[in-house]
Amino acid sequence: MQFFIYRLLFVSVVFPKGVRSQVQTHQTVMAALGEEAHLNCLLTEPKEVLQVMWHKILPDFEDKNVGTYNKFGQRVDPDFRDKVKFKVTELQNSSIVISSVTEHDEGCYLCLFITYPEGAFKGRTCLQVCELHEPILHVRGSNSSEESLVSCSVTARPAPTVTLTVTQQHLYFSHYSTVTVTNANNTLTVTKTAVLSGLHGDGTQVGCAVRVPSGPQKEVFMNITEVKPKSADGFDKESENSNKRGRWILLVVVALGWSIIVVSLVTTTQSTTEDTNNKDTTYINRTPSKEDTNSSKVQEELQYLHLQ
Repeated sequence: MQFFIYRLLFVSVVFPKGVRSQVQTHQTVMAALGEEAHLNCLLTEPKEVLQVMWHKILPDFEDKNVGTYNKFGQRVDPDFRDKVKFKVTELQNSSIVISSVTEHDEGCYLCLFITYPEGAFKGRTCLQVCELHEPILHVRGSNSSEESLVSCSVTARPAPTVTLTVTQQHLYFSHYSTVTVTNANNTLTVTKTAVLSGLHGDGTQVGCAVRVPSGPQKEVFMNITEVKPKSADGFDKESENSNKRGRWILLVVVALGWSIIVVSLVTTTQSTTEDTNNKDTTYINRTPSKEDTNSSKVQEELQYLHLQ
């Protein structure tokens, strides 16, 4: 039976009777990184199908068997056993599920309906894994109080589109610039920057929408309550004033600290001097005078005469 099926495959290659239009499938299937991918094939005309097979086209254009099934059962190749499962196992309709997709699962897959006596009818569908991280929106002041620099950065795969938006109609973006960086893991980091004009000191809301082709879209928003103009050197004036205040506070704290240290040293020195003087005074008071010595001797002689 297996030899017969392989012979049908050989005949279908040498004398192709099956055309792709007879197998309905999606030309490209997008799946987010880490999610499931569903690949479907439908044989549009009733045929006597003996077996259904799924292959993956490798980079060297060789086919690798993913799994097969017929009316007697199904089998998934050991290399795909933890990755691929059959969802629909009908002889006219077939579907597989690829779980936790990664960039290694990308590529094109073939579904083959092996029929008798016409041979194999095949369809081709390609899986593309998309990766879209959260965008980062940043707003900073410019040299003018009526302008602000808005930038949005996102990392994705394939190349994402980045769109800046503003809620108020009298505000507008200009001087767009886009920078694209290719990362080591084949993702792309795209940063779009533009000048937002017409603020006149008013607050507004800006947004950034990012998406990948035929994939999901993500948006972030930020409220601009006050635009802080920059000084000539490119820094925010408020930040510059804050830095000055910080430096003055630091100088005051340092001066106060040195004052405390000096006072402590003076106090310690005075205390040491007083202790030394007190010790000397005590020593002097304890030294007997000559008069005290003579008086003591007289008392001893009188006591001696009295005893005799």
